[in-house]
Amino acid sequence: MTDITRHSYKLVEFGKPVQPVDEAVAAPAGSEVVVRIAACGVCHSDLHLADGYFDLGGGQRLDMSRATPLPHVLGHEIVGTVIAVGPDAPEGLIGQRRLVYPWIGCGACAVCESGEEHLCMRPRSLGINVDGGFATHVTLPDARYLVDIDGLDEKLACTYACSGLTAFSALKKIGRRAEGESVLIIGAGGVGLAAVHLAAKVLGVRPFVADLDPAKREAALKSGAIEAIDPNEPDLRRRLLKQTGGFAGVIDFVGAESTAEMGVAVLRKGGHFVSVGLFGGALKLPLPTLAMRGISITGSYVGSPAELRELVALLREQGPYPLPVTPRPLDEAQQALDDLRAGHVVGRIVLTPSG
Repeated sequence: MTDITRHSYKLVEFGKPVQPVDEAVAAPAGSEVVVRIAACGVCHSDLHLADGYFDLGGGQRLDMSRATPLPHVLGHEIVGTVIAVGPDAPEGLIGQRRLVYPWIGCGACAVCESGEEHLCMRPRSLGINVDGGFATHVTLPDARYLVDIDGLDEKLACTYACSGLTAFSALKKIGRRAEGESVLIIGAGGVGLAAVHLAAKVLGVRPFVADLDPAKREAALKSGAIEAIDPNEPDLRRRLLKQTGGFAGVIDFVGAESTAEMGVAVLRKGGHFVSVGLFGGALKLPLPTLAMRGISITGSYVGSPAELRELVALLREQGPYPLPVTPRPLDEAQQALDDLRAGHVVGRIVLTPSG
Protein backbone atom coordinates (compact mmCIF):
# COMPACT_ATOMS: atom_id res chain seq x y z
CA MET A 1 0.00 0.00 0.00
CA THR A 2 1.42 3.36 -1.04
CA ASP A 3 1.25 6.32 1.32
CA ILE A 4 -2.29 7.71 1.57
CA THR A 5 -3.36 10.99 3.18
CA ARG A 6 -6.84 11.15 4.66
CA HIS A 7 -8.62 14.48 4.48
CA SER A 8 -11.38 14.68 7.09
CA TYR A 9 -13.55 17.07 9.07
CA LYS A 10 -13.10 16.38 12.76
CA LEU A 11 -15.07 17.34 15.81
CA VAL A 12 -12.41 18.85 18.08
CA GLU A 13 -14.74 20.32 20.72
CA PHE A 14 -18.35 19.43 21.50
CA GLY A 15 -20.77 22.11 20.38
CA LYS A 16 -18.21 23.68 18.03
CA PRO A 17 -17.82 23.45 14.22
CA VAL A 18 -15.89 20.53 12.74
CA GLN A 19 -12.38 21.31 11.54
CA PRO A 20 -10.37 20.11 8.49
CA VAL A 21 -7.54 17.68 9.31
CA ASP A 22 -5.06 15.87 7.07
CA GLU A 23 -3.24 12.77 8.33
CA ALA A 24 -1.65 9.58 7.08
CA VAL A 25 -3.71 6.38 6.74
CA ALA A 26 -2.01 3.45 8.47
CA ALA A 27 -1.45 0.30 6.43
CA PRO A 28 -4.17 -2.26 7.25
CA ALA A 29 -3.18 -5.06 9.64
CA GLY A 30 -4.72 -8.50 10.13
CA SER A 31 -8.21 -8.60 8.63
CA GLU A 32 -8.55 -4.81 8.28
CA VAL A 33 -9.68 -3.13 5.07
CA VAL A 34 -9.28 0.47 3.92
CA VAL A 35 -12.14 2.05 1.98
CA ARG A 36 -11.90 5.21 -0.14
CA ILE A 37 -15.20 6.96 0.59
CA ALA A 38 -17.44 7.96 -2.30
CA ALA A 39 -20.51 9.03 -0.32
CA CYS A 40 -21.45 9.59 3.33
CA GLY A 41 -24.92 10.55 4.50
CA VAL A 42 -25.46 13.24 7.14
CA CYS A 43 -27.74 11.86 9.85
CA HIS A 44 -29.68 13.69 12.56
CA SER A 45 -27.83 11.66 15.21
CA ASP A 46 -24.63 13.35 14.00
CA LEU A 47 -26.03 16.54 15.54
CA HIS A 48 -26.43 14.92 18.96
CA LEU A 49 -22.94 13.47 18.76
CA ALA A 50 -21.56 16.89 17.80
CA ASP A 51 -23.27 18.34 20.87
CA GLY A 52 -21.89 15.55 23.05
CA TYR A 53 -25.24 14.45 24.51
CA PHE A 54 -28.79 13.29 23.91
CA ASP A 55 -31.64 15.09 25.66
CA LEU A 56 -33.53 12.64 27.92
CA GLY A 57 -36.11 15.18 29.08
CA GLY A 58 -36.72 16.61 32.53
CA GLY A 59 -33.37 18.36 32.42
CA GLN A 60 -31.52 15.06 32.07
CA ARG A 61 -28.94 14.28 29.39
CA LEU A 62 -27.26 11.15 28.09
CA ASP A 63 -23.59 12.08 28.02
CA MET A 64 -21.92 10.85 24.82
CA SER A 65 -18.57 12.52 25.45
CA ARG A 66 -17.03 9.39 26.98
CA ALA A 67 -18.15 7.19 24.08
CA THR A 68 -16.98 9.69 21.47
CA PRO A 69 -13.29 10.51 22.02
CA LEU A 70 -12.04 13.80 20.59
CA PRO A 71 -10.84 14.67 18.05
CA HIS A 72 -13.39 12.60 16.16
CA VAL A 73 -14.71 12.09 12.61
CA LEU A 74 -18.50 11.89 12.46
CA GLY A 75 -20.49 10.04 9.80
CA HIS A 76 -21.76 6.46 9.62
CA GLU A 77 -23.63 6.13 6.28
CA ILE A 78 -20.72 5.15 4.07
CA VAL A 79 -20.22 3.76 0.57
CA GLY A 80 -16.80 3.49 -1.03
CA THR A 81 -14.23 1.39 -2.83
CA VAL A 82 -11.84 -1.00 -1.11
CA ILE A 83 -8.28 0.15 -1.85
CA ALA A 84 -6.19 -1.89 0.60
CA VAL A 85 -6.57 -5.01 2.76
CA GLY A 86 -4.60 -6.58 5.58
CA PRO A 87 -2.79 -9.91 5.17
CA ASP A 88 -5.77 -11.85 6.57
CA ALA A 89 -8.43 -10.18 4.39
CA PRO A 90 -9.46 -11.32 0.88
CA GLU A 91 -7.26 -9.61 -1.74
CA GLY A 92 -10.08 -9.93 -4.27
CA LEU A 93 -11.94 -7.15 -2.49
CA ILE A 94 -9.53 -4.49 -3.76
CA GLY A 95 -11.32 -2.32 -6.31
CA GLN A 96 -14.78 -3.49 -5.18
CA ARG A 97 -17.49 -0.94 -4.38
CA ARG A 98 -19.23 -1.67 -1.09
CA LEU A 99 -21.70 -0.34 1.47
CA VAL A 100 -20.24 -0.26 4.99
CA TYR A 101 -22.11 -1.68 7.99
CA PRO A 102 -21.11 0.85 10.69
CA TRP A 103 -22.68 -0.58 13.89
CA ILE A 104 -19.69 -2.71 14.78
CA GLY A 105 -19.51 -4.52 18.12
CA CYS A 106 -16.67 -6.11 20.03
CA GLY A 107 -17.14 -9.30 18.01
CA ALA A 108 -16.61 -11.57 21.03
CA CYS A 109 -19.57 -11.20 23.42
CA ALA A 110 -22.82 -13.20 23.43
CA VAL A 111 -24.72 -10.33 21.83
CA CYS A 112 -22.30 -10.11 18.91
CA GLU A 113 -22.28 -13.89 18.51
CA SER A 114 -26.10 -13.79 18.31
CA GLY A 115 -25.80 -11.51 15.27
CA GLU A 116 -26.94 -8.31 16.99
CA GLU A 117 -23.66 -6.38 16.99
CA HIS A 118 -25.57 -3.08 17.02
CA LEU A 119 -26.61 -3.86 20.62
CA CYS A 120 -23.11 -4.72 21.86
CA MET A 121 -22.15 -3.16 25.20
CA ARG A 122 -18.60 -2.52 23.93
CA PRO A 123 -19.32 -0.95 20.54
CA ARG A 124 -16.85 0.19 17.92
CA SER A 125 -19.43 1.98 15.79
CA LEU A 126 -18.09 4.12 12.97
CA GLY A 127 -18.68 7.82 13.47
CA ILE A 128 -19.61 7.28 17.13
CA ASN A 129 -16.91 5.32 18.96
CA VAL A 130 -14.26 5.36 16.22
CA ASP A 131 -13.65 7.66 13.25
CA GLY A 132 -16.32 7.61 10.57
CA GLY A 133 -17.18 8.91 7.13
CA PHE A 134 -16.81 12.71 7.06
CA ALA A 135 -13.50 11.91 5.39
CA THR A 136 -11.87 10.60 2.25
CA HIS A 137 -10.96 7.22 3.79
CA VAL A 138 -12.10 4.88 6.57
CA THR A 139 -10.56 1.71 8.02
CA LEU A 140 -12.72 -1.28 9.04
CA PRO A 141 -11.69 -4.14 11.34
CA ASP A 142 -12.98 -6.86 9.00
CA ALA A 143 -14.36 -7.41 5.50
CA ARG A 144 -17.56 -8.92 6.93
CA TYR A 145 -18.81 -5.38 7.46
CA LEU A 146 -18.93 -4.78 3.69
CA VAL A 147 -22.16 -5.27 1.73
CA ASP A 148 -22.30 -5.65 -2.05
CA ILE A 149 -24.49 -2.95 -3.65
CA ASP A 150 -23.90 -3.83 -7.29
CA GLY A 151 -26.50 -2.07 -9.42
CA LEU A 152 -27.49 0.49 -6.79
CA ASP A 153 -26.66 4.21 -6.83
CA GLU A 154 -23.97 4.91 -4.23
CA LYS A 155 -25.39 8.28 -3.12
CA LEU A 156 -28.68 6.63 -2.23
CA ALA A 157 -27.21 3.32 -1.07
CA CYS A 158 -25.08 4.96 1.62
CA THR A 159 -28.29 5.96 3.42
CA TYR A 160 -29.28 2.30 3.74
CA ALA A 161 -26.65 1.81 6.48
CA CYS A 162 -28.61 3.98 8.90
CA SER A 163 -31.77 5.61 7.65
CA GLY A 164 -32.80 2.65 5.48
CA LEU A 165 -31.73 0.04 8.04
CA THR A 166 -33.38 1.91 10.91
CA ALA A 167 -36.66 2.18 8.99
CA PHE A 168 -36.51 -1.46 7.86
CA SER A 169 -35.81 -2.85 11.34
CA ALA A 170 -38.57 -0.74 12.92
CA LEU A 171 -41.11 -1.89 10.32
CA LYS A 172 -40.14 -5.51 10.90
CA LYS A 173 -40.87 -5.08 14.62
CA ILE A 174 -44.49 -4.29 13.73
CA GLY A 175 -44.51 -7.22 11.31
CA ARG A 176 -47.46 -8.71 9.52
CA ARG A 177 -49.78 -7.90 12.42
CA ALA A 178 -50.41 -4.66 10.49
CA GLU A 179 -51.43 -6.37 7.24
CA GLY A 180 -54.86 -5.10 6.20
CA GLU A 181 -54.85 -2.52 9.01
CA SER A 182 -53.66 1.04 9.55
CA VAL A 183 -50.10 2.10 10.40
CA LEU A 184 -48.92 5.56 11.44
CA ILE A 185 -45.43 6.92 10.85
CA ILE A 186 -44.54 10.01 12.89
CA GLY A 187 -41.83 12.15 11.35
CA ALA A 188 -41.11 12.45 7.63
CA GLY A 189 -37.40 13.23 7.73
CA GLY A 190 -34.86 11.04 6.00
CA VAL A 191 -35.63 7.96 8.11
CA GLY A 192 -39.38 8.50 8.13
CA LEU A 193 -39.53 8.85 4.35
CA ALA A 194 -37.50 5.67 3.98
CA ALA A 195 -40.12 3.92 6.13
CA VAL A 196 -42.94 5.32 4.01
CA HIS A 197 -41.33 3.86 0.89
CA LEU A 198 -40.57 0.53 2.55
CA ALA A 199 -43.92 0.03 4.30
CA ALA A 200 -45.60 -1.55 1.29
CA LYS A 201 -42.64 -3.88 0.73
CA VAL A 202 -42.32 -4.94 4.37
CA LEU A 203 -45.87 -4.68 5.77
CA GLY A 204 -48.03 -4.74 2.66
CA VAL A 205 -49.72 -1.45 3.63
CA ARG A 206 -49.51 2.25 2.82
CA PRO A 207 -49.05 4.28 6.02
CA PHE A 208 -50.51 7.44 7.42
CA VAL A 209 -47.79 10.04 8.15
CA ALA A 210 -47.68 12.91 10.66
CA ASP A 211 -45.24 15.81 10.48
CA LEU A 212 -45.30 19.51 11.41
CA ASP A 213 -43.52 20.58 8.20
CA PRO A 214 -45.81 21.06 5.14
CA ALA A 215 -42.91 20.31 2.78
CA LYS A 216 -42.24 17.00 4.52
CA ARG A 217 -45.94 16.14 4.48
CA GLU A 218 -45.96 16.75 0.75
CA ALA A 219 -42.86 14.56 0.35
CA ALA A 220 -44.61 11.82 2.33
CA LEU A 221 -47.63 11.91 0.03
CA LYS A 222 -45.37 11.67 -3.01
CA SER A 223 -43.64 8.73 -1.33
CA GLY A 224 -46.88 6.77 -1.00
CA ALA A 225 -48.56 7.85 2.24
CA ILE A 226 -52.33 7.45 2.41
CA GLU A 227 -52.66 10.74 4.27
CA ALA A 228 -50.20 13.34 5.57
CA ILE A 229 -51.33 14.80 8.88
CA ASP A 230 -50.53 18.02 10.70
CA PRO A 231 -50.10 17.02 14.38
CA ASN A 232 -51.49 20.42 15.39
CA GLU A 233 -54.85 19.68 13.76
CA PRO A 234 -57.61 20.29 16.33
CA ASP A 235 -59.06 17.16 17.91
CA LEU A 236 -56.69 15.02 15.81
CA ARG A 237 -56.56 11.98 18.07
CA ARG A 238 -60.35 11.62 18.18
CA ARG A 239 -60.55 11.96 14.41
CA LEU A 240 -57.87 9.32 13.77
CA LEU A 241 -59.41 6.84 16.20
CA LYS A 242 -62.82 7.26 14.56
CA GLN A 243 -61.36 7.02 11.04
CA THR A 244 -59.10 3.99 11.58
CA GLY A 245 -60.40 2.24 14.68
CA GLY A 246 -56.92 2.79 16.10
CA PHE A 247 -53.59 1.94 14.54
CA ALA A 248 -52.16 -1.57 14.62
CA GLY A 249 -48.70 -0.04 14.65
CA VAL A 250 -47.15 3.38 15.22
CA ILE A 251 -43.49 4.17 14.57
CA ASP A 252 -42.16 7.38 16.09
CA PHE A 253 -39.14 8.63 14.17
CA VAL A 254 -39.09 11.91 16.14
CA GLY A 255 -38.89 10.70 19.72
CA ALA A 256 -40.29 13.78 21.47
CA GLU A 257 -42.68 13.74 24.41
CA SER A 258 -45.56 15.03 22.30
CA THR A 259 -45.03 12.53 19.48
CA ALA A 260 -44.71 9.56 21.83
CA GLU A 261 -47.84 10.54 23.73
CA MET A 262 -49.80 10.93 20.52
CA GLY A 263 -48.50 7.66 19.11
CA VAL A 264 -49.50 5.61 22.14
CA ALA A 265 -52.89 7.35 22.36
CA VAL A 266 -53.96 6.39 18.82
CA LEU A 267 -53.08 2.67 19.05
CA ARG A 268 -55.87 0.14 18.92
CA LYS A 269 -56.00 -2.55 21.62
CA GLY A 270 -53.10 -4.89 21.06
CA GLY A 271 -51.29 -2.26 19.01
CA HIS A 272 -47.52 -1.87 18.89
CA PHE A 273 -45.65 1.41 19.43
CA VAL A 274 -42.05 1.48 18.19
CA SER A 275 -39.86 4.31 19.47
CA VAL A 276 -36.95 5.21 17.20
CA GLY A 277 -36.33 8.96 17.28
CA LEU A 278 -33.86 10.62 19.61
CA PHE A 279 -35.21 14.16 19.84
CA GLY A 280 -35.59 13.89 23.62
CA GLY A 281 -38.07 13.93 26.44
CA ALA A 282 -39.89 11.33 28.52
CA LEU A 283 -43.05 9.27 28.08
CA LYS A 284 -45.44 9.36 31.03
CA LEU A 285 -47.96 6.53 30.89
CA PRO A 286 -50.40 5.10 33.47
CA LEU A 287 -49.07 1.56 33.91
CA PRO A 288 -52.48 -0.17 34.15
CA THR A 289 -53.25 0.92 30.58
CA LEU A 290 -50.46 -1.31 29.25
CA ALA A 291 -52.27 -4.40 30.49
CA MET A 292 -55.83 -3.17 29.94
CA ARG A 293 -55.16 -2.15 26.34
CA GLY A 294 -52.72 -4.97 25.65
CA ILE A 295 -50.36 -2.60 23.86
CA SER A 296 -46.63 -3.09 23.51
CA ILE A 297 -43.86 -0.49 23.46
CA THR A 298 -40.54 -1.32 21.85
CA GLY A 299 -37.34 0.60 21.31
CA SER A 300 -35.61 0.13 17.98
CA TYR A 301 -31.98 1.06 17.37
CA VAL A 302 -30.66 0.85 13.81
CA GLY A 303 -30.46 -2.86 12.87
CA SER A 304 -28.33 -5.97 12.60
CA PRO A 305 -25.82 -6.90 9.89
CA ALA A 306 -28.25 -9.57 8.67
CA GLU A 307 -31.06 -7.01 8.41
CA LEU A 308 -28.86 -4.69 6.33
CA ARG A 309 -28.07 -7.53 3.91
CA GLU A 310 -31.76 -8.43 3.79
CA LEU A 311 -32.68 -4.82 3.03
CA VAL A 312 -30.09 -4.47 0.27
CA ALA A 313 -31.20 -7.78 -1.28
CA LEU A 314 -34.82 -6.58 -1.22
CA LEU A 315 -33.95 -3.30 -2.91
CA ARG A 316 -31.73 -4.95 -5.51
CA GLU A 317 -34.62 -7.27 -6.36
CA GLN A 318 -37.57 -4.87 -6.24
CA GLY A 319 -35.82 -1.58 -6.96
CA PRO A 320 -34.68 1.25 -4.67
CA TYR A 321 -37.00 3.78 -3.13
CA PRO A 322 -36.62 7.36 -4.41
CA LEU A 323 -35.49 9.13 -1.23
CA PRO A 324 -34.63 12.78 -1.96
CA VAL A 325 -30.83 13.06 -1.85
CA THR A 326 -28.81 16.29 -1.99
CA PRO A 327 -25.09 15.72 -2.75
CA ARG A 328 -22.60 18.19 -1.29
CA PRO A 329 -18.80 18.27 -1.29
CA LEU A 330 -17.01 17.11 1.85
CA ASP A 331 -15.81 20.67 2.50
CA GLU A 332 -19.45 21.63 3.23
CA ALA A 333 -19.72 19.18 6.14
CA GLN A 334 -20.39 21.88 8.74
CA GLN A 335 -22.91 23.69 6.57
CA ALA A 336 -24.72 20.39 6.05
CA LEU A 337 -24.93 19.92 9.83
CA ASP A 338 -26.16 23.50 10.27
CA ASP A 339 -28.88 23.07 7.64
CA LEU A 340 -30.01 19.81 9.20
CA ARG A 341 -30.18 21.40 12.65
CA ALA A 342 -32.26 24.26 11.24
CA GLY A 343 -34.76 21.80 9.75
CA HIS A 344 -34.03 22.82 6.16
CA VAL A 345 -33.39 19.31 4.85
CA VAL A 346 -35.93 17.11 3.06
CA GLY A 347 -34.56 13.62 2.64
CA ARG A 348 -30.81 13.29 3.07
CA ILE A 349 -27.69 15.37 2.48
CA VAL A 350 -24.86 13.16 1.21
CA LEU A 351 -21.24 14.31 1.40
CA THR A 352 -19.15 13.32 -1.62
CA PRO A 353 -15.40 13.38 -0.92
CA SER A 354 -13.30 14.04 -4.02
CA GLY A 355 -10.20 12.20 -2.69
